[in-house]
Amino acid sequence: MDEEARAATATAAPEPAIPESGVPESAAPASTTTHASEPPPLPYSLRDRKKSIAFFWILFVLDCTAQPLGLYYGLWYGTNLSHNLVFTIVTLALGGISVFEYFYRLYNLFRSDSTTRPLNARKSWLDFFHINFTIVWLILAVELITGTVPEEPYVRLVAMVLPTVMFYFGVVYLTLDILRACGFRAPFRISSTPKGAVMPTALYVLIEDVVAVDGGGGQMYRYALRTRYLSSPYFRRMLVQMNYFWAGGSIIWAAAITAMIFTTPQDAAFAIGWCVPFVWAGLWTLITIPWVQSDLRREKEAWRTNGPQGGEPYVDDINAPTARTRLESIHFPRFFPQIREKSSTTSMSTA
Repeated sequence: MDEEARAATATAAPEPAIPESGVPESAAPASTTTHASEPPPLPYSLRDRKKSIAFFWILFVLDCTAQPLGLYYGLWYGTNLSHNLVFTIVTLALGGISVFEYFYRLYNLFRSDSTTRPLNARKSWLDFFHINFTIVWLILAVELITGTVPEEPYVRLVAMVLPTVMFYFGVVYLTLDILRACGFRAPFRISSTPKGAVMPTALYVLIEDVVAVDGGGGQMYRYALRTRYLSSPYFRRMLVQMNYFWAGGSIIWAAAITAMIFTTPQDAAFAIGWCVPFVWAGLWTLITIPWVQSDLRREKEAWRTNGPQGGEPYVDDINAPTARTRLESIHFPRFFPQIREKSSTTSMSTA
């Protein structure tokens, strides 16, 4: 493990003093002969932020569903405006919340005294989520311009905005974990993971970036999450499985939505494109919440019984043995076993 990665992932003392670089200078891995009774804590609670999270998502859903549908049907059938002008208005009104969020993130990452940028990253470095945020916005801009420039707008293409986002992030995040399982290393810095380190699981990077910047957790959270990630093989396995669930589901649902958009009447296709992605997101969230809660309880129990469970401490070892996760305990079919992280070959109860 290189020095930068080791420094960035050392055991966190309670409320460590983190300089601008994001890593305490005196940090060092804990002794491999003693283990805490629980995994390193994460100093962030979603329960304390339920109101602000609900407020954001209500605005986001209204911005991405109610607004485009209301403008489309209202202006298309309720006015004498040309179809081109109708879609020009619809397009210009899209994504107000997303645009605000984009520049809010950019400001917080670029400011000279930023406390949210990735650990050990230079001042001009964006996190992985923001890089992808930028790329997907460029793709959507081309898509929307192409769909609205013709005198008779291509309604179905404009309805593909959310499925395009699902395709993009699904492919990128699934690819990251496949490369990780195949033994590839990071070709460049991926948020707080330095170049040349083991490819991180994509969901870890997403959680790190979103909570640190959008959720206000800052570098303190990036540090704590990295410590937890490298300390707990169980936690890493859970994130890998959850990433396959979300990224794979995103691609499958995006493909199904695309098929519906191009095989149903135009008015129905527009509603499908702007509504069904939120049905998928809501369903996946309802499945995820109890799943994660169960796995976190299992992780704590595994630590109380066996400590970190296996592998070199504070190293992202994809082959580190660990207790069976919730998904594995229900005998989920092992598709593509060659790209799954190895399970322990010994009983954890006798470790």
